[in-house]
Amino acid sequence: MTVGSRGDVAPFTGLAEGLVDAGHEVTVVTHGRFESLVSTTRAGFHPLPVDPQAELRSEWGSTLHRSGTGPGKLVRVVAMARALAGDMTEALLRAARSSDILLLSGSVAPLGYAIAEGLALPSIGLHLQPLHPTRQFAPPMTGGGSWGALANRAAGHGVNLALDQIYAPAAHALRRRLGLPPRTLQGQRRARERRRWPVLHGYSPHVAPRPRDWRPGLDATGYWWPPDTSTQLPSALRDFLAAGPAPVFIGTGSITVPDPSRFSGQIREALRTAGLRGVIQEGWAGLRVDGDDMITIGEVPHSLLFPHMAAVVHHAGAGTTAAGLRAGVPAVPVPIHFAAGFWAGRLVRLGVAPDAIPLRQLTSARLAAALTAATRDAGPRRRARAIAARLADEDGVRPVLEAVERAAR
Repeated sequence: MTVGSRGDVAPFTGLAEGLVDAGHEVTVVTHGRFESLVSTTRAGFHPLPVDPQAELRSEWGSTLHRSGTGPGKLVRVVAMARALAGDMTEALLRAARSSDILLLSGSVAPLGYAIAEGLALPSIGLHLQPLHPTRQFAPPMTGGGSWGALANRAAGHGVNLALDQIYAPAAHALRRRLGLPPRTLQGQRRARERRRWPVLHGYSPHVAPRPRDWRPGLDATGYWWPPDTSTQLPSALRDFLAAGPAPVFIGTGSITVPDPSRFSGQIREALRTAGLRGVIQEGWAGLRVDGDDMITIGEVPHSLLFPHMAAVVHHAGAGTTAAGLRAGVPAVPVPIHFAAGFWAGRLVRLGVAPDAIPLRQLTSARLAAALTAATRDAGPRRRARAIAARLADEDGVRPVLEAVERAAR
């Protein structure tokens, strides 16, 4: 069960395929918009009613760009998601009634755990970012960085409290309906911690090491790679790649931007200043950049495209960050919302990215300078290739499979 943008769904298609390979019957429960994405696997699909793209493009969704801080954005998204959570409860419950075990993403865990308790089903957490409080860094949902050990941990508890508020009304009503005694979501969270509820994180410990102060049962497995269903790139894109030196990729995936036309113009100017060719992905932001040395594309598997790139400029979502590292290419992260600041910081710390440029601070000159550094300095590419070699040795599905089989027993 997972909710959110495309990046909150794609990793679970790879995990689902791996569990099917091991003989399990798997259903991916997520927004109806992503049915075609799930259809690339042998897993079943159960739709949820909310369309995340429509919500992000709505007047309400556009308010996320009005806040310049991670906590400010979090307040806005909690209010927006709280109004939508109740719409998904019935569909989640229907899917759970035909299941033997629930695998819950961090974005749906507070409500999913209540469903699992009410139906007496085992459950496992599957997170795409580190949500548990730690002294080592500030909560990724607030943009990453560090506010000091005590403040980091306190803020982590605060973020979890805020996330619980999204589902509090729906969870209270659900507990009554399922005949469960009243319990706050904070009480449920404390109960999970006492039980050492297993939570597996779908990213590499080589990219984000496990915090030393985490309890047992919280582990990073390695990435869950979406299955490769396409064998070649579109012909127009192949012709473009063959017509000159390796270009750079620029895209924001399933994240919108407040002014697509302005951002597209900055991309064009930065590429020309840096003397680089560009592949620009339209995405949910609606980017479009045309020119002799630039091409705008639609959805293309990153696993096929990124190995041909000189560098990748992206919104630092967990999935796109992983795809760039897997391809062994340098990055220029342009974080926009929430955990993007955390992953952008990891890329800089790993030496794969020369700089992280938050969208609100982006200029064409700054982007051009970062692109020049990423493509002409051998260091970022050398370090990216070294990390790619480590990722190739990981099997992120195996720990989840073992956890599922332990829970089943």
